Formats: sequence, C-alpha cells, structure tokens
Amino acid sequence: MPTTRDYYEVLGVEKTADADELKRAYRRLAMKYHPDRNPGDAEAEASFKEAAEAYEVLSDGDKRARYDQYGHDGLRGAGAAGHDFSRMDPNDIFSMFEEIFGGRGGGGGMGGGRGRRGVARGYDLETQVSIELKDVLQGCEREVEFTRLDVCDTCTGSGAKPGTEPITCTTCGGQGKVQQQGLGGMFRMVTACPHCQGRGTVVKERCDSCRGKGRVPKKRNITVKIPPGIRDGQAVRIPGEGEPPPPEMSPAGEGMRGDLHVAVRVEEHTLFVREDDHLVLEMPVSFTQATLGAEVEVPTLDEPETLTLPKGTPHGKLFRLQGKGLPNLRSGRRGDLAVIAKIEIPTKLSAKQEELLRAYADTEDHRVLPESHGFVKKIKDFLGG
Repeated sequence: MPTTRDYYEVLGVEKTADADELKRAYRRLAMKYHPDRNPGDAEAEASFKEAAEAYEVLSDGDKRARYDQYGHDGLRGAGAAGHDFSRMDPNDIFSMFEEIFGGRGGGGGMGGGRGRRGVARGYDLETQVSIELKDVLQGCEREVEFTRLDVCDTCTGSGAKPGTEPITCTTCGGQGKVQQQGLGGMFRMVTACPHCQGRGTVVKERCDSCRGKGRVPKKRNITVKIPPGIRDGQAVRIPGEGEPPPPEMSPAGEGMRGDLHVAVRVEEHTLFVREDDHLVLEMPVSFTQATLGAEVEVPTLDEPETLTLPKGTPHGKLFRLQGKGLPNLRSGRRGDLAVIAKIEIPTKLSAKQEELLRAYADTEDHRVLPESHGFVKKIKDFLGG
C-alpha cells in the first residue's frame, strides 16, 4: 500500500523546498536505502520505495499542488498518486527516475551507464559536510567519510566462489536482455534479463564475501577542498570518487568511476546574516551614542572595524563597510557589510540617570522635533483640524 506518512517528512524537507532541494533529498535517501547497500533488509527497501513515492508526487507541480491542498486523500481520489511503489521492484523504481541521476545512457549518474565513446560508467554518490560562515571567507578543507560499493577483492567482481566460473544464462543466452511482448502483441520491449539481472551469466557457487553480487560496501576517507564563496546547498564535485560500473556492464569494474558530490551546509552565524555575497549586522547602539555621535567598534569576519556614528543617528540607519562581506565564488570579489543601527532604550536607570533625563525632558519642545511635528500634522489632517 502507498505510504500514509507526510511526503515532506519522508524526504526530510520543508514545504517550501524547491526542485533542487527535493532532488538532493531523494538522491540522499535513494543511496542510503538502496537494496544493494542493504541486502535482505526489508525495512530499508520499504524506505527506499517510500522515498520514491514521495519524490514522484512532490516533483510534479500538479500533484504537489493537489497534495498540499488535500493531502493523501486528494491524490487517491483523483488518481494522481500514479504508482503504488510498495509493490514495485527497486530496479524498476530507479528506471523511472533515471533523469535525476544522469540517465543510464548519457553520462552516468546514480544509475550508472555509458560515458563518452561507450565506456561503462559507475554510480555517482552524494554526501554532506557542514562549515561555518567564516570558512566561506577563505575556503577550507574537510575530511569526508563515505561508503561506496566497490569490486569484491575475493572474486574480482565475478560474484563466483574462487576456483569457479559463472555460467552462461540459459534464459537470455548470455545476452543479458530479453524481449517481452506488449499489450495485444502490438509491440515488443527489450528489458534486462530477470534471471541474470543483465549480466548474461549466472553464478552457481556464490562468493562468500559478496554473496554473489560482485560488489561489497567499503568505507573511504578523503580530503575535500571547499572553495571560498560557496553557498549553502551548493556541492563540490570530486571526479572519480564514486562507484565503479555495475557488474552487468563490467564485472571487474573497468571503465569510468562515477563522481562524488559533496553538498555543503553553511551553518547560521550568531551575528551575521548572509545576503548573496553581502553580510548584514544589526549593531546595538545606546541612546546617547546615537544622539551625540560616537565611534563604535564593529565586528567583521576579519578584524574589527571602527565606525563613526554622526550626531542624531536614527534607529535603523544603514552604514556600509565596503569589501567586508564574502567573496564571490566565481570572481573572488568581496561583497559589503551592511551595519544597521539598532538604538537600545535603557530599561533600568539609576536615580542620578533618571534625574538627568527628567531635566533634559523639561527642556524638550516636541513641537519642533521633525518626526513629532510631522506626526502631529498628520493627526490634524486626519481629524480635519
């Protein structure tokens, strides 16, 4: 049966997620729960199908709009869910979504395929790292650990027990493909052989290390260079750090490895808010500093800067420190730091401070203060006075 869980919850995204966020979330879950990485794990396979179902709906504009308005009932009532993934073979699910992984016939990607000049290409992988905002300024390096399926060292990818050899598949005659007759006999479809899964051979005595799959999960650690100016959600591509071609295309793994895509998450800063290549800082200043003028020390991602507040600085006044923002990923040119003056009103006063303020208040003429004068005029105009 289709899942009853919230699709956004399944993919781990917000309801405002765009197409790229949905794609990244689905890729991450597909790689995590793929049956090849979780052999015999029924829960992982169920999660894999659940993620496929959620992505199939949310990546379709019409279905997503109907789901957002009516939930699961709206989809089922209109026949919009399209597929019951719980009954589908995982490989069939991948064939439905090849385009988001690069395709099996075009450049590789999640599903593997053929690269340039027909060279077999392996799977792309994706992982994630977190960095701080200050790391965006100069760039940084991070150690990344990930798991990928690699050629089994025991059987060198054949899946057969050492000392034995795979035999030709009798279903497809060693072709790895079979023809199936379509509806009413009007057309024929060529699909991967269900008996040998497209290899053209079958294993009689399985390798103990890989259980006949020819691939085993292996952990790998590499150092990734993250360039200055990178933004939250962007990815660094590491060529050749993905998986080798699948066994049905190259048992020994010859050909092009896929790539590793490292998605970068930039953590929120306690002081600065990022706006493209610029930074925004709300700077608290006292009533007296804003009124009398002052020099204040402003924090930056470099060294602190001195900012001169003119007399009568109003609340919300913006000051721009040029070149104190973040570098552009392409040009390297730095943005600016926008400093917004936030005037703080004291809530606790000493007796002496209150006495001085009351003395000052006695000297005020609200009629000549620009803001007050304008406000009073608006009231009179409103009342027709």
